[in-house]
Amino acid sequence: MKFLDQAKISISSGKGGSGCVSFRKEKYNEFGGPNGGNGGKGGDIIIKGDPNLNTLIDFRYQQHFKAKNGENGKRQNQTGGSGKDIILKVPPGTQIFNEDKTVVLADLVEKNDQIIIARGGEGGLGNSHFKSSTNQAPRKFTIGGDLEEKKIWLSLKLFADVGIVGLPNAGKSTFLSTVSAAHPKVADYPFTTLHPVLGVVKKFDQEIIIADIPGLVEGSHEGKGLGDRFLAHIERCKILLHLIDCSQDNFIENYWKIKDEIIKYGKKLEKKIEIIAISKSDLIKQSSNKLKKIVKIKTGKIPFIFSSHTMSGIDILISELLDHCKK
Repeated sequence: MKFLDQAKISISSGKGGSGCVSFRKEKYNEFGGPNGGNGGKGGDIIIKGDPNLNTLIDFRYQQHFKAKNGENGKRQNQTGGSGKDIILKVPPGTQIFNEDKTVVLADLVEKNDQIIIARGGEGGLGNSHFKSSTNQAPRKFTIGGDLEEKKIWLSLKLFADVGIVGLPNAGKSTFLSTVSAAHPKVADYPFTTLHPVLGVVKKFDQEIIIADIPGLVEGSHEGKGLGDRFLAHIERCKILLHLIDCSQDNFIENYWKIKDEIIKYGKKLEKKIEIIAISKSDLIKQSSNKLKKIVKIKTGKIPFIFSSHTMSGIDILISELLDHCKK
């Protein structure tokens, strides 16, 4: 399934049906009273979270949604039928913005959260509603309520226990494909991953969800390379797993480039638990102890060292992630 994390759609609720003007027609009563029924309510546009979804791809192919109008009232005090609602299903974690993205209309965090984003017009009143002691034959009625029409943005922020960050080609996708059943594209060149990929890791009767975030670059917090959209996906992660490719000479500098982007992005990402892991250990020439010491001095944290190729250090790293996700 293709991934889509933003979509702009046009929605319109249904108009309310108008009330009816009608009088009873009886064989021996030429002055029958009013019996015009009320109009039916217009259909609503409802947006609902669906735990079976993890992408907004359906909204790439359809962007216009119009609910049914309510039916007009009928004779014999019959109320017109209500217009059918339209329910749009989205993944949990979807935010709804107004057209210019300045106002958050809703944030569907839980799996069954829902909101009426465009309410259908109320049905109009038939003439029987206006009968009184002084007006036995009213011809007054009201038209149905107007519809709501608007354009909105849907923006998805993934839910995951662990968000993997790092420079392009740091080994993030290879790691995810090694520890889970996910199949992100893996190749020996930067920007192989173009959208977030989720994988489920199961061990010791525990299950965690890991999100592989596309590689970040300098300026990501300002939107360079769609980096701000990628960073948005780790806002709801419990832990950040920062992968560093130590086969590069400037690996410490690379670490701080990504760290700086996370800090500048804001949204309290820098306060999340961060685990540093050295990838591609099979390509490292210096000893693990020496490498750990260098990283500890430069970052203040002791890193984990692993290789997705040889599987060395994978179990220890997964156990660490599981322990933190329990808390």
